Amino acid sequence: MIARNAVDALVRLCPPPADPPPAVDWAKTERALGTALPADYKQLVEAYGDGIFGDTIWLLVPDSADGDCDLLAQWAERDEILAELWEFEEKPAVLLEAGARVVPWAFEEGTGAFLYWGVRPDRQPHEWTVLYNEGRGPLWEHHETGCSAFLLAVLTGTAQTEYFGSLYEEPKPTRHRFMTAAEARGTSGR
Repeated sequence: MIARNAVDALVRLCPPPADPPPAVDWAKTERALGTALPADYKQLVEAYGDGIFGDTIWLLVPDSADGDCDLLAQWAERDEILAELWEFEEKPAVLLEAGARVVPWAFEEGTGAFLYWGVRPDRQPHEWTVLYNEGRGPLWEHHETGCSAFLLAVLTGTAQTEYFGSLYEEPKPTRHRFMTAAEARGTSGR
């Protein structure tokens, strides 16, 4: 219920594109990842598609035409990068449990930072929490919330985070803009 409320609040705060995004083959995606995905993430993808919230947070989407926004491509790349990193750096505490891993769901514009779900074997997808990794350093933040609630908190300025300050260099907006990946990259046919 909380997740659906967060998606509804996001839609009011940051209206989705007028044209619906392409449908996603969720069964194919979940087979490739080896896990189901949270319902609120699916709702976000079905409402928005690939693109950027507030000129800051890019949503990853399965089979995106924009390679940077493709969930499966980023998952494979991040998995390889983090495996190498964790040979000499410590994993976040939430990932020390046997079988725990991360799956990326978004990234921050221009920083190399990624937002992940902390996927743990004893938790269902709706219970996954958010991990933020600064990307160009070893720092991780753990947030005890799902992706849509975290995204809403970041956009409204209520997230307890050291990051995303660029969203509020000017007075806090009452509405945020979402641009599809094609619009943001200038490849839109509109």
